[in-house]
Amino acid sequence: MALVELLMPKMGESIFEATILTWMKKPGDKIEQDESVLEVATDKVDTEVPTTHEGILKEILVKEGEVVQVGTPIAIIATDGEAEGEVETDNPKAETKKPETIAASDTIHATHTHSSNGASLIHSENTDSTRFYSPLVKNIAREENIGTKELETISGTGAEGRVTKKDILDYVQNRKLGKSINVLQNTSPVSTASASLHATDEIIQMDRMRKMIAERMVESKRTAPHVTSFVEADVSNIVFWRNKVKAEFQKREGDILTFTPIFIEAIVLAIKDYPMINIQVDGDTIIKKKDINIGMAVALPSGNLIVPVIRNADKLSLAGLTKAVNDLATRARENKLKPDELAGGTFTVTNVGSFGNVMGTPIIMQPQVAIIALGAVQKKPAVVETPYGDAIAIRHKMFLSHSYDHRVVDGALGGSVVRRVADYLEKFDVNRTI
Repeated sequence: MALVELLMPKMGESIFEATILTWMKKPGDKIEQDESVLEVATDKVDTEVPTTHEGILKEILVKEGEVVQVGTPIAIIATDGEAEGEVETDNPKAETKKPETIAASDTIHATHTHSSNGASLIHSENTDSTRFYSPLVKNIAREENIGTKELETISGTGAEGRVTKKDILDYVQNRKLGKSINVLQNTSPVSTASASLHATDEIIQMDRMRKMIAERMVESKRTAPHVTSFVEADVSNIVFWRNKVKAEFQKREGDILTFTPIFIEAIVLAIKDYPMINIQVDGDTIIKKKDINIGMAVALPSGNLIVPVIRNADKLSLAGLTKAVNDLATRARENKLKPDELAGGTFTVTNVGSFGNVMGTPIIMQPQVAIIALGAVQKKPAVVETPYGDAIAIRHKMFLSHSYDHRVVDGALGGSVVRRVADYLEKFDVNRTI
C-alpha cells in the first residue's frame, strides 16, 4: 500500500488560497480517480476538487472552514502499491515524508504569514488565550470588528468547544439585532437609517457570494456614471429559423439551440464594428482590448448570480457559441466552474427575458464599460411593409437595454452599438446552416 498526498490544486492565475467548505468523503471511504472529494471557496467561485488517485481516503489534514494555500497537502490517500507507510506527493520537488496532522499552532502561524490580503489576524503569539480559532472565524471576527476578548465570550458548538463559522455568524447577527433594537428604543434622533424590526420578521444572513455581489454592484455604481439606451428589435426571422433547425441540431450535436448564442453572435459582430466599446478604464487611461471575451450572467438555484466568460467569442461559430453557452451555464448551476472561467471578460450580456422581463437597466461589471440586457421575446402587432403597401402583422419583438460608462462612452457610441446589434438580429439569414 502506498500513501499519496492530495494537494490543494492551483485554482486560477490570481488564486493563492481557498477555504475548505465541505468534505464530501470521510476517512475510510473508497474514492475513484477524478471523483470530487471536497468543495472549496475562493474569492471568485465555489468549486469541487477531484482526487488525483484512486484508493481509500486515509486521513483528512485540513478541517472544514480553514483556509489553505495552493500546494498544501489536504488529505492522505491510500493507494495500491508496493511501498507501505511512505507518502508520495504530486509535487516532484517535495521530499517524501510520513503523514502528520497539522497542529493548530502551525495552521495559525502559516495563515498569519501567508494571508493574501495582508490583514492581521486576531490571534497572535502574544495573546494569553490558548483557544484555537480557524482562519475563517478570525477573518469574520476581523471584518465585524470583534476583538479577542469579545471572541472569547462566544460559545462554540464544534469539537472541544471550538467556535464554528455558524457560531460566529449567529453571534454577529444577534449582535446586530441587539443594536437595531436599541436604535428603535432610543428616543434621540439618529443620523443613519436602520431597518425596522418586527417580532414576525425573519432575519437572513447574506451568504458569501451575495455579500460579494453586493459589494461589486455598489462599487460599480460608485465608479461609473451609468447611462442606458434602449432599442426594440424585430427577431421574427430568428424565431422562424430556430424553430426550423433546433430539432435537427439537437439530434446531431446533442445540444439545445437557445436564443442566447444567436444574440451573443450579433453582439460580437457589433463590438467588432465599434471596437471602442470593448475597452477598460485605468485612472485617466483607456485600455483597448483586442480579445472579445463575453461575460454571460447565469442565475443560480440559490438566487445568486454568476458571470462565466466565453473567451475569444469572435473566433467561435454559432455552433461553437451554443456549446460554450450550454457548457458554462450547466457547470455554473452545478457549482463546477473554475476560477479562471470567471475572469477576463471585456463585455457582458444578461438575459432578463428569462424571468419574463421586457427590459432592464443592468449594472456594469467593472472594469468593463458596457453591458447589454436581453428582454423577453414577445408577439406584437406591428406595421410591416409589403409590395402592396403597409399592413398590420404579428411579429416577434424584444427590447435590448445597453448600459454604459458615460465617463468614456458617449450617447452616440452607446446608442449606435445597441442599434447595430438590433440590425444584425433583424437581418438574420433564414437560409443559413449550422
